[in-house]
Amino acid sequence: MNGLTGTVANLYNVFEPDLKITVVNGKYFEANDQLISEIKSIKGVSIISKTLSDKALLKNNDKQTLVTIKGVDKNYSKVSSITTSIDDGVYGLNDTLKSNILIGRGIANQLQINIREFVNELSLFSPVKGKSGSLNPDENFNQMYCTPSGIFSLNDEFDYQFAFVNIETAKKLFDEPDKVSAIEILCENGKYENVQAQLQQKLGNKFEVKNRYQLNDVLFKTLETEKLATFIILAFILIIATFNIIGALTMLIIEKRKDIKTLYSMGASIYLIRNIFMREGFLITGVGAIIGLIVGLFVCWLQIQFHLVKFGDEFIIPYYPIEIQLTDFFWIFGLIMLIGFFAALYPVRVFTKMDLLR
Repeated sequence: MNGLTGTVANLYNVFEPDLKITVVNGKYFEANDQLISEIKSIKGVSIISKTLSDKALLKNNDKQTLVTIKGVDKNYSKVSSITTSIDDGVYGLNDTLKSNILIGRGIANQLQINIREFVNELSLFSPVKGKSGSLNPDENFNQMYCTPSGIFSLNDEFDYQFAFVNIETAKKLFDEPDKVSAIEILCENGKYENVQAQLQQKLGNKFEVKNRYQLNDVLFKTLETEKLATFIILAFILIIATFNIIGALTMLIIEKRKDIKTLYSMGASIYLIRNIFMREGFLITGVGAIIGLIVGLFVCWLQIQFHLVKFGDEFIIPYYPIEIQLTDFFWIFGLIMLIGFFAALYPVRVFTKMDLLR
């Protein structure tokens, strides 16, 4: 489950920054010099990027589709990893003199765009704000023309939804010359926890500061819930398996009845006798847990190195991803030992007492 979570996180991290600042009420806000200075004053803030996003109609000749247009400045390619997802053409959004557009593979397929061949300029339409309806439909919409510079490919959620232009084009399209929809931040060494807390405190309740996991909290919470459910299911399997320990200790105590009575007659306390069998139970549980973890680690290593479990080339990840985390080993070992303790406790307390009373 760690591998799946990590893979999904890497997919979303292509577009999402370390931190994203948005306004609580409304869609846009003014990113003036004072606000930018306050953000830059926070230790750990490395690069700041302004973005402007909204829905727009994208049209190529007689084909059209509704997309989310995201206007980005020159720093966006540094704040995100968008350039790593381009599989055709170039990024092309840092040139403010040209109205280029970067589109997803799904949008390119819908509009039948192939940038390797001659491509017409694409038309972008957005409703004119603050203007009553006109009999002439052309007067109700802002229209911009853009040239496709590249095509990115990540997954269907992004490929069919997003298109990127430079922020100047987006400001003209959405009639927002002085406002932005978000400020995106790259933190030093990717450590955003302290920076996020300081930013939220400094900016106050008018703004909301989210990290890349909070921006997609439903998805990541679902993955964590699946991981927890898997852990609980395996815990129940372990509980069933502990009946072997109960049976083994019970048979051992029955076999050692005479030795138990002998030790007790020689002055050994019932606590000492029980401690001997409890240690035996811990020994059985501990050795089994260590062997199991070593075998599990070896199986994970085989999958990482040789990709034995495959999905197919049509999937984003052609093989099942695995990520080994040390904390999981401690959790698993701790759970096994805890279950083993309670499994050994019953037969040791009950049967040793019965033997001594006879």
